[in-house]
Amino acid sequence: MSEYINITPDAESYLAELLSKQNIAGMAVRVFITQPGTKYAETCLAYCRPEEVNESDKLQQMEKLTVYVEAMSIPYLEEAIIDFAKDRMGGQLTIKAPNAKMPKVTSDSPVEERINYLLYTEVNPGLASHGGEVSLVEFLPEEGAAILKFGGGCQGCSAVDMTLKDGVEASLIAKIPEVKSVRDVTDHTQTDNAYFK
Repeated sequence: MSEYINITPDAESYLAELLSKQNIAGMAVRVFITQPGTKYAETCLAYCRPEEVNESDKLQQMEKLTVYVEAMSIPYLEEAIIDFAKDRMGGQLTIKAPNAKMPKVTSDSPVEERINYLLYTEVNPGLASHGGEVSLVEFLPEEGAAILKFGGGCQGCSAVDMTLKDGVEASLIAKIPEVKSVRDVTDHTQTDNAYFK
């Protein structure tokens, strides 16, 4: 069984108890780092319903707990530990990820990692002010096309074409020689959870 992150027995019991209170079959925990490799990196723990699992997530099956770890975050979770310290008030869950802020990408890294790194470190911090984010779905080497997915406030935002074409594409093409164009997979007619109504 692969262990991507060290979750102590106390933390496992505590998280399993939290999940049981959700009354949702197959509820798991998802671990990911936002803006990994930057000084803004945050290690996050979230409830994860079965339909919210990302195809690229790595499964860490524990005795009492199902944990999904975002694939992109794994290098930054080296030596990370999730612990639960009991005290008189009940206790506190702590997450220590000493490598979360360490850049892990070099010019020799696979093109997908370099695209993701650029999105996490330079593009998403700018989109975050609008409640948006962008992630790489796939890279098509024969076309040099990066297929991106916009989420949060960028979904259904009328300015997304401008943002996509001008900002994100310009950044990727300038910094990653393999990227020739950028395409968006998000359907912008879907505005249910959009930032701009």
